[in-house]
This record gives sequence, C-alpha cells and structure tokens, in this order.
Amino acid sequence: MATAAISSSKPKKAHRISSSREDRIFDICNYIFLVLLMVVTLYPFLNTAAISLNQANDTIRGGIYLWPRLFTWDNYAYVFKEASVFHATMISVLRSVIGTVVTVFCSAMVAYTISRQDFVLRKFVTLAFILTMYFNGGLIPNFLLVRELGMLGTFSVYIIPGIIGVFNLIIIRSFIDGLPESILESARIDGAGDFTTFIKIVLPLCVPVLATVALFTAVYQWNSWFDVFLYNSSYQELSTLQYELQKILQNSNASLTARTASDAFANANNDAANAVTPMAVRATMTIVASLPIIMVYPFLQKYFVKGMMVGGVKG
Repeated sequence: MATAAISSSKPKKAHRISSSREDRIFDICNYIFLVLLMVVTLYPFLNTAAISLNQANDTIRGGIYLWPRLFTWDNYAYVFKEASVFHATMISVLRSVIGTVVTVFCSAMVAYTISRQDFVLRKFVTLAFILTMYFNGGLIPNFLLVRELGMLGTFSVYIIPGIIGVFNLIIIRSFIDGLPESILESARIDGAGDFTTFIKIVLPLCVPVLATVALFTAVYQWNSWFDVFLYNSSYQELSTLQYELQKILQNSNASLTARTASDAFANANNDAANAVTPMAVRATMTIVASLPIIMVYPFLQKYFVKGMMVGGVKG
C-alpha cells in the first residue's frame, strides 16, 4: 500500500514540474511581447524628439532614429522666438483647466440626472443626447449660432459649445448605474436632497471615471485649434498655443519649401545649415504640444485604467 502511494505521487510531482515549466515559457514569451510592444509604442515619439533636436538640414539626409546626429536647440528657438507663443500657452492652460473642470462637472450632473429611475423623461433625454452623436447641424449653422449668442471674440466660445460631451456622459452614467442603490437610498433617508447626494456621495464614488473623462477632455481642449481659427482668429489675445504652432508651421512651409533637399545638403557646412525646415518644425511642434499631456498622464493613470474597466459602456 505504501508503494502504491509513492508511485501515485510521482505523476503529480511530474505534472507540477511540467506546469511550472509551461508557466515560465509563457512568462518569457509574455515579457518578450510586452518589450516589443513598448519599443513599437515609444519609437515614434523618441524618433520625433531626436529629429526636433537635430540640425534641420542634416535631418533631410535621413538616418535619424533614436538620437540626434548634430545636436541643436535651433528648432525650439525658432518655434519660441515669437512672444505670442508664451501668451498663447497661458490661454491654452486656462482653457484646458477651466474647460475640463466645467465639462466634467456638468456632464456628471446630467449623467446623474438621467441615471435616476424616478426621472420621468430619462429615456427621452438620453435619446436626445445620443442623437447628437449621429446628427450635427454642420459648420455654418454652428458658426451662426455662436455669432447669435454673442460668443465671437470671447473666451467662453472655448467652453460653452462643448460643455456636455455625449460620449463622456454615457460613460459616467454607466458608472453611476453600477453604484449600489442602497447608498443613495440611505442618503435620502438621512434627509439629503439630490444635489447634496450628488456632491457628497456620487462624486467621491465616481473619481475613477471622472479622472478618465477629465483626461479625454483635457487632451481635446489642449489640442484644439480649429475653433480658434473659426471664432477667434482675429483676436490675438485669445489665440491658443496649438493655433500659434499651426501658424508657425504655415510660415515655415511658405518660407522654406523653396529650398530643396539637394540644396540643403550641399550647403550643410555653411550658415544655411542652421536654418530650420518644415520637417524639423513639425517634429518640434509635436514635442511641444505633447509634453504637457505626457506630464499629466502619470498622475491619472491608475484612475484612468480603473475608470475604463469599471465605467465601460454596458449593453
């Protein structure tokens, strides 16, 4: 009997060893895949950074990968030589901060309202919002509406037209639908009104999804430039960083496109080698526009991941 017990334990041990070996192989393959994915993800940004820090005319020769061949700050000096860029940066920061806070708060209020079962028009209001995702009045009607509302040449045109994001609204509502109803009922039993319940109960519980929506909104507000072109292009004091960078790119294209790649390469050793090119300006603009969002994302990453997992749209 003892011999039988010993013989029966050997296959189990062999099975554990085999399973452990398979787990190690899986882990190795998983790590290799993740490293390759990280390289593929980071390479475009690192390549763009290398081009922005490389001498512009030398970049035309190609062969710039992860490190600049001829290091220089000339491209950044060209982008930031205009004093308007610094004022535009301040407007972009104000727009991103104010727009994100107002949009997230208002979207959360509407999401809480249409999530309540006792709200009679919840289905109608939800459908009305969803329809705006598929049907739009168009560019000209939107411009006429903004003009009639007196928002041309004002800072409010950056905030009010997009104060409610339907996609963000649906994400927040789905998250609120997943909250325990007993918590909200307890607040009502204690005498809390809807606004008090929203501020003191719902908002603290919705931090993950609100952080996710805030990141989406901040990226949109920071990168937006077309509305500046439409509504505030004649008001320099309301210009944003993205719009100023767009104008710098247009100016560089107009003034430097005449110089061909062969001319730039032939003059690589004289003063013309210090001139910038549209390729270098584009790379520099990309880095300048991306850095603020890259700096903010690590602080929101844990909320972003949790919010996307828990606040996903439910069927």
